[in-house]
Amino acid sequence: MMKKIATLFILVLSVSVILSCKKDKIEFRSDFDSSFRAWQKFKVESRNNYSYTAPTYSWTGSSSETIIIVNDGKVTGRKYIAKARRDDPSQAIYVVEEWMEDSLTLNSHQSGASTLTLDQVYDMAKNNFLVKRPNAKISFEAKNNGLISSAGFIDDNCADDCFRGFTITAIQKLSN
Repeated sequence: MMKKIATLFILVLSVSVILSCKKDKIEFRSDFDSSFRAWQKFKVESRNNYSYTAPTYSWTGSSSETIIIVNDGKVTGRKYIAKARRDDPSQAIYVVEEWMEDSLTLNSHQSGASTLTLDQVYDMAKNNFLVKRPNAKISFEAKNNGLISSAGFIDDNCADDCFRGFTITAIQKLSN
């Protein structure tokens, strides 16, 4: 009987050691998990009605901002504005493109951030952008009150506009 208990104990201990040594495929696992818990809480508090802002920036001075609007867990709108810097001595910033889509016209424009819910954003972060890969620097931030603000990677050999992933500068509850 003692031999069986000892064998069982060694087996359980061995499995525990093997599982604890298993390498995680995701960078920033702890930060991601903490942010995901904050997202689950926010989703309940907002009744899954929110908007978020996804900007882009280029080394050339151009930029854009897409606001994604989500109601009852579904994307129902998208607003977009793109700006550039004049190629003259003034270097003035001007609007290149601006539009707004509602549920009937959603995805009718090519430009702008994809129409993703934050559930989809977190899923993409976990299963794509934060996956450990050779020859790349992976980053994750949660600066929107604990909610995701950036997830992605930069290939080591890239020189300009290299970030692959997404950035979110604001997440707001929508009034019901």
